[in-house]
Formats: sequence, structure tokens, C-alpha cells
Amino acid sequence: MSLLAAFSLSSCMTESPYTGQPQVSKATTGAGIGAATGALLGGIIGNNVGDGNATRGALIGAAIGGLAGGSIGNYMDQQEAMLRQELRTTGVSVTRSGNNIILNMPHDITFNTDSSRIKTSFYRTLDSVGIVLRKFERTTVLVNGHTDSDGSASYNMGLSRERAYAVSNRLARQGVNPGRLVPQGFGESQPVASNNSAAGKARNRRVEIHIAPRS
Repeated sequence: MSLLAAFSLSSCMTESPYTGQPQVSKATTGAGIGAATGALLGGIIGNNVGDGNATRGALIGAAIGGLAGGSIGNYMDQQEAMLRQELRTTGVSVTRSGNNIILNMPHDITFNTDSSRIKTSFYRTLDSVGIVLRKFERTTVLVNGHTDSDGSASYNMGLSRERAYAVSNRLARQGVNPGRLVPQGFGESQPVASNNSAAGKARNRRVEIHIAPRS
């Protein structure tokens, strides 16, 4: 497996457009994960077929897996860059977790209090998201609704679900394949801040869109 370790890390570095600091590209990370998985499977295959050469099988598997993982990482890199460009002044945050992209849409720019009707001022932002999702079709899109802890748990669950469906339906009307969209309501069960303060409650009232590459 020494051949795998011989890749130069410096050739896998890029400059972050946000901090100006060196960073390992997401495509490189994806390639590394793919290579490791491919090597494991290749070793098993090599032991059971052909000449039984586990090392050779691992090297072949790593090469194939690395190409696949790198391709996914690069695909998501491009999508992330386009989303950041489209959403840079909208109040929607774009974060990356591995090969997944998360869009956080705060309640105050998306819905009125106790309402699941999208604010008309937010239509253009959602339509911009739809443009990107149509361009990058090889993803699954989870639309997750969340609330604070005010009100009953059952009411909050229903409201969060209705908001998730409202966002999902808007994206579908903009041409995103409904089969890719998975709306879900989580109510108050997944807070990202304390519900003991107004600021914390405001952070918890949100819709998150999780964009994941299809396997």
C-alpha cells in the first residue's frame, strides 16, 4: 500500500476563496475516501478471484475508487461555488460537511410567525436555489423544517412539516424533479441554540436544505 501513500499532499492543496489560506480540496478528500474504500474492496476481491493477489487488487480498487470519489468531490465543489455566488447577499448561509452542502434559511426571511406561507420577498432566493439544483441533478435534496420550543410539540412538528413542504413545492414548481426532494419536519427536536433566549429561539426557527450526492 506504499504506492497510495506516495501521493504528494502539496499537489492536493487549493487556496480557500474565503480565508486565503491553503486547504485540502473537497475533491481530494473525496478521492481519498474513495481510494480507501476501493482498496479495501479490491483486497477482498484479489483474495478471492484471479491470482489471489490482495495487494494488486487493493491498488486497482484504490485507483478506481479514487477517481469516483474525486469526481463526486469536484461535482459538489462546483455546486457549492455556484450556490455561494447566487446566495451571497440573501441571508442564507452555505456550509459544507464532507460531500454534503447545507443551506440554512432563517425563519425571519422565509416565513411570518405561525405561518407556513413563504414570504413573497423570499421567492427570488428560492428560485436561485432551484436554478442551481436543476443544473446539478445528481443529488438528493432533503428539506428539513425546524421550530423553537414555543407552543406544543405536536403543533411545532406540524408547522415545521408544512414549512418544509412549502419550500419543497416551490422548488418543484421551479423545475426541480420532485423525486429528488424529501421534505421533513422535525419540530423542536433538533435545536442549534438554547431556547432560553430570544436570540437562540430565532436561530432554531429555520429551514435547512441538505444537498447530498446520489450514490
